[in-house]
Amino acid sequence: MRRYLVFALFIVATSTSQAQQYKYIDSSKVMGVKKYTQQIKAQPDTRLVEIKKYIPGIALDIRYATTNNFTHKQMYKEAKAFARLPVVLALKDVEDDLKTRGLGIKIYDAYRPYAITVKFYETARDTNFVADPRKGSKHNRGCAIDMTLIDLKTGKELDMPTGFDSFSKKASANYPDLPKQELNNRELLKSIMSAHGFTVVPTEWWHYDFNGWSKYPLLDIPFSEIK
Repeated sequence: MRRYLVFALFIVATSTSQAQQYKYIDSSKVMGVKKYTQQIKAQPDTRLVEIKKYIPGIALDIRYATTNNFTHKQMYKEAKAFARLPVVLALKDVEDDLKTRGLGIKIYDAYRPYAITVKFYETARDTNFVADPRKGSKHNRGCAIDMTLIDLKTGKELDMPTGFDSFSKKASANYPDLPKQELNNRELLKSIMSAHGFTVVPTEWWHYDFNGWSKYPLLDIPFSEIK
């Protein structure tokens, strides 16, 4: 009897540890590969897709696949950008709109596995600029894009208030004391993204959330596991 009791306690302890495998959030709130695969079989239109395959003309500068980011470490093994299919289709409309103005999109980051959000928080611990892992990020849902505008003829980025991942006050989406060209470019980006279903994050001019983000769960799926 004692042997069976010990075995039963081991099973309970194992189940509990699995349910709390994340340091800041219960695992039931974060979807791994198995559950995600089941979900997209039932709802294929919600799947993660590689943005470049749907929008070939988009420019990528995936900073977290390099050491040129606020952590000074390579966080991604692949320099790719993914997002939920509805997000990418809306972004395609943005690109079409920008083309009429001789402009294009450059992406710094998109879908981000939850485990990376935890690493960001433990590096910075400033929830004005990194997501609180107790809540997760819109990036973890495949519903956020970090981006800027480029000139299609030259490929150069338009002048903006700061560079990507700046932790300064000037990074605010509404910071007023800026050169006119930077203000105009920031407001142009904001207005076009808003017209196509995205909302800027107040503390980061480059960060846009898809307006339907709340329908999608947090994900912790490595790029290599996205089919």
